[in-house]
Amino acid sequence: MPSACDSMIDDIEDMVSADDPTPQDRQNARKSIIPRARKRKDQLVPEELQADSLIPGTQKIWMRTWGCSHNNSDGEYMAGQLAASGYKMTDDPSEADLWLLNSCTVKNPAEDHFRNSIKKAQDQQKKVVLAGCVPQAQPRMDYLKGLSIIGVQQIDRVVEVVDEAVKGHSVRLLGQKKDGGKRLGGARLDLPKIRKNPLIEIISINTGCLNACTYCKTKHARGDLASYPVEELVERARQSFQEGVCEIWLTSEDTGAYGRDIGTDLPSLLWRLVEEIPEGAMLRLGMTNPPYILEHLEEMAKVLNHPRVYAFLHVPVQSASDSVLMDMKREYCAADFRTVVDFLKDRVPGITIATDIICGFPGETEADFQETVELVRQYRFPSLFINQFYPRPGTPAAKMEQVPAHVKKQRTKELSQLFHSYNPYDHKIGERQKVLVTEESFDAQYFVAHNKFYEQVLVPKQPEFTGKMIEVDVYESGKHFLKGRPVDHSKPLTASIAAPLLKGQVSGLTQVLLTVSCLDSLGSQVAKCISFCTGNISILIYLMHLFIYVFKYSSSQIH
Repeated sequence: MPSACDSMIDDIEDMVSADDPTPQDRQNARKSIIPRARKRKDQLVPEELQADSLIPGTQKIWMRTWGCSHNNSDGEYMAGQLAASGYKMTDDPSEADLWLLNSCTVKNPAEDHFRNSIKKAQDQQKKVVLAGCVPQAQPRMDYLKGLSIIGVQQIDRVVEVVDEAVKGHSVRLLGQKKDGGKRLGGARLDLPKIRKNPLIEIISINTGCLNACTYCKTKHARGDLASYPVEELVERARQSFQEGVCEIWLTSEDTGAYGRDIGTDLPSLLWRLVEEIPEGAMLRLGMTNPPYILEHLEEMAKVLNHPRVYAFLHVPVQSASDSVLMDMKREYCAADFRTVVDFLKDRVPGITIATDIICGFPGETEADFQETVELVRQYRFPSLFINQFYPRPGTPAAKMEQVPAHVKKQRTKELSQLFHSYNPYDHKIGERQKVLVTEESFDAQYFVAHNKFYEQVLVPKQPEFTGKMIEVDVYESGKHFLKGRPVDHSKPLTASIAAPLLKGQVSGLTQVLLTVSCLDSLGSQVAKCISFCTGNISILIYLMHLFIYVFKYSSSQIH
């Protein structure tokens, strides 16, 4: 069948039909046309430019993080990527255009704070992006409807999600990262970040765990164990020290399980990391559950005795009753926990063991609770996290027969009173210790340092102590701290090979990379502006000149 284009038109006149107006008709019609008066140039009303409200990358962002050090590390990575993309991170929620809320799902109160912050943001007409374990575990909750979500394994795409949220779009990235069908640990470790404390680097060595605790909601969000390769973790530590970091925290849902999915183990990683720690810097281990640390007690004792590793370990017991531990599906008994503590106390003199306890787990009898009380009385833990049980939606424990609320409250109070009845640091008065100064106290009256056993030591607030290891004489003790007086004529030891980054400065960007990143960001913003500015040639010309100027300046800086 011939197409409409098959017929040949010899001349344009062939396209005029008999019904079309003749030249005479068109000439006569012009007489009824009234010309529109043109505005004089000085009467033109300039179009208002509202670029800041329309172009992603120009807004201010306030971020709030709840929960563990793993969550804090994720928050640092998200802040770094947003800042590198042009967004301005602010500490003032009222001046922010968008709130990035990074949640924790461990306890009901943490989720309540998260929910209230969402409502507050909406009441103030703020754009909102949600992150962390709550939306990852329960993305269909009513109060999350219509809001943008960034998954715990998708934090390397936070800029994309925020860009779309700024435009008013709702985006949800909740998938898991895989390689050849194998689940990966999460986002890359070499992403830019803004450290909350420029002196402390938090490195997540794995995500997820191997347990299936009946009370735990975090498992729903973080999933099964997925470990980062040793070389990637070593490289991250090496880069951190080159940026002035003097203390590294290793974190995960269970550091003791590290490597079981990739054919290695925690001691192997630690010995590699120890090789990278400069003199005067320290490494702190994160939480480990008893079943996996039991396999490595000999090697762990050796590592914890190393002078550049804090003699500190967080081993949650949760309960000293075997029947309660069985209902929790903790995969160990109270004797296993005692074995870990006794062995480490014997092989690592002075070690600090921190632990967690849940009061009022479903089915816990008074006799069960008293076994836990006796455990605390026996070991007098200097660091004890006491938690009243909260049933988390979707967990097996939420369906069990609950202990009455007043009983849970009373047991929590009784255990807290026991904990506060002893002072674990009185015998330290008079000791001379080396301490690493890394932060400021809450009341801003002291600097906070930690000794070899990760005990908190308050020292005078002298600027030259920041990031240094100093010698102090302990002269006072409290429930949670010691106070140290600097030893006269003792020279502070500087650990890092470079000056630390400034607070708020983006990690992972060298001068050249920073320049390229700025150019890339500027180019991106120019591209975003073009669609807005089309039709206003003067704005486009101005942007072109600005881009060329910055390019020339940056090129000269690189060379």
